[in-house]
Amino acid sequence: MPETIFSKILRGEIPCHKVYEDDHVLAFLDINPISRGHTLVIPKESAATLDQLSDEASAAIGRVLPRLARAVLAVTGAPAYNVLQNNGASAHQAVFHVHFHIIPKHADGSGLGIGWPSGKLDDGSALAAQIAGKL
Repeated sequence: MPETIFSKILRGEIPCHKVYEDDHVLAFLDINPISRGHTLVIPKESAATLDQLSDEASAAIGRVLPRLARAVLAVTGAPAYNVLQNNGASAHQAVFHVHFHIIPKHADGSGLGIGWPSGKLDDGSALAAQIAGKL
């Protein structure tokens, strides 16, 4: 896997404002936050995208992500938040190491803005069966 800024942070070569750490996960404040409290959650396992991450590392993130979100909300006082995770350059991933953003949405409107161009599901039964068949 290519070297990333997160690899350097994990090795201690670049400092971070650490929020949480265990054997599998590191969480720290984003240095270019969208809003106050914007926190990044990364696995210590190297994987560029979520589909490449092991079940163990995925489970470790899943166990801590809700607790981190509660802490961010409690400290910032934000009434809402987004959890954002991008996979691949065309999906706006900029650092090719799996990472989750916890982005508080504050009462002043600061936070993530999203446009969601909804479509129409044409053949849900066939598509669901195809996806289920790949599991």
